[in-house]
Amino acid sequence: MRKNFPMSAKLRDVAEKAGVSVATASRVLSGSAEGVRPERRQAVVAAARELQYVPNAHAQALARSGTTHIGAILHDVSDPYFSEIVRGLQRAAVDAGQLVTVCNSYRDPERELAYVGLLRSQRIGALILTGSGLDDRSYSERLAAQINAFASTGGRPVFIGRHHIAGDAVLPDNVGGARALARALVTMGHRKFAAISGPPLLTTTRDRLDGFKAGLAEHGITLDPAAIAPGDFTREGGMAGMAHLLDAGPAGYGSIASDATCVFALNDAMALGALRTLRDRDIDVPGRISLAGFDDIPATLDTNPTLTTVRIPLAEMGALAVSLALEPPSDELRVRHIRSEVVLRESTAPPAALSR
Repeated sequence: MRKNFPMSAKLRDVAEKAGVSVATASRVLSGSAEGVRPERRQAVVAAARELQYVPNAHAQALARSGTTHIGAILHDVSDPYFSEIVRGLQRAAVDAGQLVTVCNSYRDPERELAYVGLLRSQRIGALILTGSGLDDRSYSERLAAQINAFASTGGRPVFIGRHHIAGDAVLPDNVGGARALARALVTMGHRKFAAISGPPLLTTTRDRLDGFKAGLAEHGITLDPAAIAPGDFTREGGMAGMAHLLDAGPAGYGSIASDATCVFALNDAMALGALRTLRDRDIDVPGRISLAGFDDIPATLDTNPTLTTVRIPLAEMGALAVSLALEPPSDELRVRHIRSEVVLRESTAPPAALSR
């Protein structure tokens, strides 16, 4: 006996029944199924027929419009991490004849969701979401609904960084980079560490901290939770985090940092703030405390001492995201993994006890 489905079946219903992505279902039903395997094309057609799906004429027109407008949503373009990504993104877009609109979300989930809707209303052809995802189920579900709606009209979403949403993505190796940094610092002779963390709900924070802990664990070293200061990925957050490590506990100065010979800040901006606090307190780097960051933003070469860090090719990530967005549609999700590299500079040295 045939089931009765409502006439208001949505494209996502067709995609779910056929076992494909919304973007794939959209391409099949709009007549542009290039790159879709025959068996999946047949599954979509069969699902649409069974569900009595009626295509949205406006959505199909938008999918065929061939817009040359890319939207990019990021935390803050004044942050060197994001400005480098935007630099690569814009260069690649210009070469491809694309216009780019950049929106700053300031890590406000509601603002980010609002920008997705606003950019969709501008009929952009591609949407690039830059930066870490949130470990927040409600937010992820709401964002996924927006992204699926965008893809259903032929839009091309691309993520930079790890999100809890399926889609084409450019993924830096945050876990592996932090693990490699820990190994390098242990090889240098360090055994006692402290860290300045990032916003707790960001996947980048978790990945980098987990990777660093894993690298230490390989050598039988545990990062004491009390030696992890809160941070927010800003220079000011690094200053406050370093002050916390120096001042926390009843013993005052040194209650945490006197044991640690090396501090890992989860990004370079916080490492630069931590360096400022150490300088203000006349604490020698690396003579007393070694310091390391992550990202390799341009300013790491301008500090005194220059900053040990983990290099991620930020501009390359932006350019690669544009390339993914402009590639012909594919039935398979495309993920580009970006390797990281430990860069040892003047801010790290063997502990003082080993240097005597």
